[in-house]
Amino acid sequence: MKHLLALCLSLALGLTALPARAEEERAPLKIVTSFSILADMAKNVAGARAEVTTLVGPDADAHVFEPGPAHVAQLAEADVLIINGLGFEPWLVRLAASAKSKAKYVTASFGVNPLDLAAGAHDHGHGHDHGHDHGRGHSHDKDGYPKAPQDFDPHAWQDIRNGITYVRNIAIALAEKDPANATLYEANAESYITELKKLDEWVRAEIGRLPKEKRKVITTHDAFAYFEKAYGVEFLSAAGVGNQGDPSAEALARLVDQMRREKIRALFMENMGNPRMMETIARETGVENGGMLYSDALSAPGGPAPTYVAMFRHNVPALIEAMQKN
Repeated sequence: MKHLLALCLSLALGLTALPARAEEERAPLKIVTSFSILADMAKNVAGARAEVTTLVGPDADAHVFEPGPAHVAQLAEADVLIINGLGFEPWLVRLAASAKSKAKYVTASFGVNPLDLAAGAHDHGHGHDHGHDHGRGHSHDKDGYPKAPQDFDPHAWQDIRNGITYVRNIAIALAEKDPANATLYEANAESYITELKKLDEWVRAEIGRLPKEKRKVITTHDAFAYFEKAYGVEFLSAAGVGNQGDPSAEALARLVDQMRREKIRALFMENMGNPRMMETIARETGVENGGMLYSDALSAPGGPAPTYVAMFRHNVPALIEAMQKN
């Protein structure tokens, strides 16, 4: 009888302890990303093992983002923070300091070969004014915080091969933070990378069907230089890489003259850009707007580009249709 009571007591204790252990094992990582494209990549790698949120949401411009108290709280609770790097998030230094974040930091672009703005990576002869500091010293804002140098183009994800590097960096970081699930992260990453490699091949094949002389596009700001180098499409814009402020009248006039001279008919808005400049160009040239491109942000769920893969699946056919008119 004593043995039976002891067994019942043990079972009772075990049953009450099990839910707590199971809850601890199921506790997901809290991942915060700087912008929506990284959030999608993190979801593909982490799967159900994480709660992924983003500071800069769909259709929003990370270049001019101004974090608020809710973002401080969001980052303070994070286990992992994934950023792009390459000067893309100049507001993040102050945000992280305010949040006193203890999250593991991941720079997704680590290991890519960045395009050097100082070397004229975007200079197509149409008068860009990037407004970046060619020196190696950092400038400071009015509160004394260092500004990120804009020596490199930060839009590296526009080359899918760089996107694959991003995914690998994310997988490595999650495995280090949560080693018990390292195998899962690695398997998810490899499956996703296989999909991205096929996507890269598809983009090359689709663009390759178009004669090189037709591959010229006008966009809101310089977000596509990596796409240009990888896939052979020339992108022109009067604005710089930062999408801050309107371009000068002189730069805009030069771009309009080039469009007329070279008969460029492929003109696109960007989902996070100011439409006024493109409306002016369309009015001055008589070129019809070719639609929307997704560059620095995904669309909202249910939109045409809610994922990194869907962004290319949307952008490439739209580009080809418009460039055929050149």
